[in-house]
This record gives sequence, C-alpha cells and structure tokens, in this order.
Amino acid sequence: MSKFSQSLVSSFKLPPALLALCSAVLFGASTPCAKLFADSMPPQLMAGTLYLGFGLTLALFSFFVRDGQSSSSSSSSSSFDLFITFARAKKSDYAWLASIVIFGGILAPLCLMIGLRSTEATTASLLLNLEAVFTALIAWFVFKENFDRRIMLGMIFIVLGGALLSFHNSFGGGFSAGALFILASCLCWAIDNNSTTNISSFKPVQIAAVKGLVAGSINLALAIINGVRVPDLAAIGAVALIGLVGYGVSLVLFIRSLRLLGTARSSAYFSTAPFVGAVISIALFHEPLTTNLVLAALFMGIGVSLHLTENHSHEHTHNEEEHKHLHLHNDEHHLHPHGEHGEDHEEIDLSRLHSHWHKHSALTHTHPHFPDTSHRHEH
Repeated sequence: MSKFSQSLVSSFKLPPALLALCSAVLFGASTPCAKLFADSMPPQLMAGTLYLGFGLTLALFSFFVRDGQSSSSSSSSSSFDLFITFARAKKSDYAWLASIVIFGGILAPLCLMIGLRSTEATTASLLLNLEAVFTALIAWFVFKENFDRRIMLGMIFIVLGGALLSFHNSFGGGFSAGALFILASCLCWAIDNNSTTNISSFKPVQIAAVKGLVAGSINLALAIINGVRVPDLAAIGAVALIGLVGYGVSLVLFIRSLRLLGTARSSAYFSTAPFVGAVISIALFHEPLTTNLVLAALFMGIGVSLHLTENHSHEHTHNEEEHKHLHLHNDEHHLHPHGEHGEDHEEIDLSRLHSHWHKHSALTHTHPHFPDTSHRHEH
C-alpha cells in the first residue's frame, strides 16, 4: 500500500473531534490557496479541476484499497468494491448521493469560485463560517438532531468569532455580489453535509470519490462547452493538488466525523476552518493582524472547548439492524461472528477497521454518546 493510502486509512483511528478539526485545517487552507488562481482561471474550470483532481485520486484509492488493505494483498478484497456497494446500496441512499453531488459538488464550489473573484481572501474565508450555522440549523430543525444548551452556546461563540471579522470586512460596506455567492455556497454545503450524514451504504472515501468524479466532470464539461480557455498545465496541476488535499482528504475526514459526532457537532468543529483560512490569508496576502482577528480566535476557542468537554449520557435503545459499514470489534455493538454471510474473513485483521455485512441485535444500555449514525434516538 502507498504511503498516501496508509495515512488516509490510519486517519480513521483519530478521535472524532480531531478528525473534524484536521478536516477544517485542510479546507480552511484551500480557500486562500484557491484565491491565488481565482483571477486567472474561470470559475467553472476551477471548480471542475478542484473536484475532478481529488475524485480521480480517491477513485483509484477505492479501486485498489479496501478497508485498509490493498486488493493485491487480500483475497477477500475486491477491486470492484465501489461497484458492489452501488449494487447493494439502499434506494434512499441514491437520492442522498444525488443531493451531495448536486449541492455540494456542483453548485457550492461554483458559487465559491465566482465569489472569490470579487471578494478578499480573508473576507471569503470568514464568510464561510456561516456554513456551520446553516448546517446546524438544518440538522436541528429539519432532521431533529439532538442538541442542548452547552452545544448551542458553543455554536454561538464560534459564530460570533466569524461574524466579528465578517462584519468588519464585509457587512460594514453592505453585501457585495461576491459575498452573496459565498453565502449561497455555504447553504449548498449545509444541504450537502446533512445529506451525507443520512447516507449509510457508502464508505467515506467512496462518497468523496463519486462526488469528485461526477461533479468535477460536469463543471469541467460545462466550462469546455462555454469555450473556456485552458491555462497552462502548471496552474491546472496546482489547482488539482489543492482539490485533492483541501477538498478530497478533508472531505473523507469530515464524513468520518459526521458519522461519529453527528452533523451539528462536526460542523461546529469544522467552523474553525474560516479562521484558519483568514490566518493563512494574512500570511499570503500580507493583510494586517487586527484586534478583531485575535478576539475571533478567543471566541472560537471557547466555542470549541464547550463542544470538546460535552458529556451526554442516558439510557437508550438500539433496534435490531443489519448493514455494512467500517467498524472495529471494540464495543457491545460489534460482538458478531465472521463468515455468517458467506464472506471469507480469514485474512482480515480484526484489530483494524474493516467492513462487511453484519447484524446488530437489539440493545438497551447507558453510556456517553454523540448523535452519530447509531444514536439518532428521541430524548
């Protein structure tokens, strides 16, 4: 397995909150880096290159590597794992996947690239803070995800941090067309985030690969149809690399955190991305370090700490369920035997993350938990 494959697989072992924060750092850095090419590359071409860059790479990763093992090193691995997943996916997952591609893969990056052309990098980075707000509101009031006063207060502090600088840089002069396009991208990604949380059949790498391939191809095709002039290969390669790291790897980490933390909490951690982008923008574009930026860091730090120190625990019941997902044999939910579905598990290292069809028996217990994919119960 390549070093990239090993590092991406091993990242799943990080604590859920750290997964979301690492995702935020990578995505936050991508905005000022993309700004470097925003004036010289048309929005559709840039959005297509960003997404197709990581889509192709992650598709190859998914093709040759399954559950942390290369297809050549395990007889139980299949180079056609993605196609098998498509065949076995739930019908509802196709609708969620379409929503992910349309809103998160096509519309959101296109709106962001348009907005970047007429908006300062620091301002654009900070405005992206509103993605977390839209995401949390949809999760709480549309999908009824649980939240308490501590989580709400943490979100308010994080939002205040971004709003403080956003107001200074953008709102004081009124909304520009560029700012409105960036806000539209935030709403599209919020829909994408909530759709991603509801998809259960696909692995994080597979979701990211499909999203990048389909959305990137569509935006790139539209750019070519519209007669866009292709810049030099060095610029294309640089933007594709930004897409791979800032969008692709970031997305894989974020999807994993969504499943472990729930939508609103993951988005709260991810909302630190605009601050990361603002700091990098200052270094790249020599913008001044202001009092507002320092205060924003303080507010965001308080907000994240409130989320990190949350302890939510009560008795709850898990209904019987049969499905396939990445898991370890380290809790009461995964005490199942292997081979009961006719699959060969002899070469699977059970101490590592692996995936196969298995059955969860009904279980009632009490333990600290987040509103992840297994804990969306009523309170």
